[in-house]
Amino acid sequence: MPAQGEQACGEVGAGRLPEPEEIFSYSQRFLIDLDNLAFVQNFWQSQRVLISAGPTFEDLDPVRFIANRSSGKMGYAIAQAALNLGAQVTLISGPVSLSTPSGVQRIDVRSAQQMFAAVQQQYAQHSIFISAAAVADYRLEQPAEHKMKKQQGQEELTLKLVKNPDIVAWVAQQEDKPFVVGFAAETQNVEAYARDKLQRKNLDMICANQVGAELGFEQSDNALTLITEQCAVALPRSSKEAQALGLLAFIAERELA
Repeated sequence: MPAQGEQACGEVGAGRLPEPEEIFSYSQRFLIDLDNLAFVQNFWQSQRVLISAGPTFEDLDPVRFIANRSSGKMGYAIAQAALNLGAQVTLISGPVSLSTPSGVQRIDVRSAQQMFAAVQQQYAQHSIFISAAAVADYRLEQPAEHKMKKQQGQEELTLKLVKNPDIVAWVAQQEDKPFVVGFAAETQNVEAYARDKLQRKNLDMICANQVGAELGFEQSDNALTLITEQCAVALPRSSKEAQALGLLAFIAERELA
């Protein structure tokens, strides 16, 4: 379908070449091996999927904030893959430098509290919630109104942090909860910590991944272990796009079993 806008002839309206990102997004829908994944596509075409992605920024003052190294690539790859398979996708995104997949509804947030509010507003309208965001565990109790200045003779600074809401656990506790998928990014004892999180937060499934060693945050590759109460499947290291497709196929297989 031609894009709308100003054309080379000077007229305004339908007839422009779509942006490269939009052409790529639509072409990706036809590159999936649907002969092998037809049952996966059939499952996802009936789903409304809510995905959180990226980091949250917790302000200390108007200049500084607490954050983490999440690029949002994994969550955005899942959003693109779900869209390619025919799902309706809503993406709640922390601050990232990524383009929105064409056809995905994106809601931008900054802090954990803003992400929590957006998820609370959206979750009941979706059948699956995939919590891929790296939400800050703590925030400053009272951010400074003005830039905090260094004080003469003050060698230390103490900040009082308070817990942020546990978004994925809150969704999993609701009576009308969707199918809830969490993520566990760990540097050690990855599967053990992930299983504890799965049970403690009442999740339907969790994706465990080792961060560091050129995997996870700020990287193009990942290696997820997909865990439910009944089984665990390790996906070999590959692009985050391939990991996303493997994750969605795993969910479809479990739900259709």
